[in-house]
Amino acid sequence: MPEINISNEAGRNAAVNMESVRVPLRVRWLDGRGRPAKSVRVLKSTFDHDLNALAEEFDGVDNVGQALIDGDPEVNLEVVGSFLTMTSRVYVDKDQKLVHRVQRFDVIHEPDGSLRERRVSEVSQQNVSNDIPLRWTGKFIEKAEAVRKFVFSNKIQLMHINGLTYDFLYDMAKKLHEKNCLMLLGGGPKANEPLVLRRGSVPYRGFLEGRVQDDKYCLILHLSNIELKSARDEPADDNQEEAK
Repeated sequence: MPEINISNEAGRNAAVNMESVRVPLRVRWLDGRGRPAKSVRVLKSTFDHDLNALAEEFDGVDNVGQALIDGDPEVNLEVVGSFLTMTSRVYVDKDQKLVHRVQRFDVIHEPDGSLRERRVSEVSQQNVSNDIPLRWTGKFIEKAEAVRKFVFSNKIQLMHINGLTYDFLYDMAKKLHEKNCLMLLGGGPKANEPLVLRRGSVPYRGFLEGRVQDDKYCLILHLSNIELKSARDEPADDNQEEAK
């Protein structure tokens, strides 16, 4: 994660590290012989062996059934069943050909599922960096209220890089701990923009939580892009990506 600047209540800035919060594995899976087991991704089929390709090869779907009886034309023995490890997402068209220029759309739905708006997605620019600090906004929200109002999809831990930044972050965590609240963090010069961690990534609302115990502290930045509302409230944007 990148190094960023963050400001405290007094307006002082400090460079700190951001690190993803990793949840330790608490469950071990074993097979029937007591050996360690884990989930893997296995290649099921390839495009040139799916139903459309077989129908074209055997002159129609009706002939595919007899071909399956006579042999195994749907199975590529060279690749089917191989483990998938380092993979990347790609887009294909209806003819299963690789697409290089993809236009994305934001699809917004009403609470009842009906379409509200469909618009071309805008590429959001990064606004969390060393150049523009995350500012202490002083806008607090109680934890009990926050967990009922927002869906937190990710979290990042802020960590010191030396003794000076330790004191800086510890004091910040202590203030939040004593208030038992989360503080809203925004991006941009006025701290009123959603947080964009990387160019083109999902904009988030940031909520900073602080915990202290003796001389130890923990500062966690909770990220949310979904606000829970009832059908009587103004519906919140629920963006989904659609490839065309």
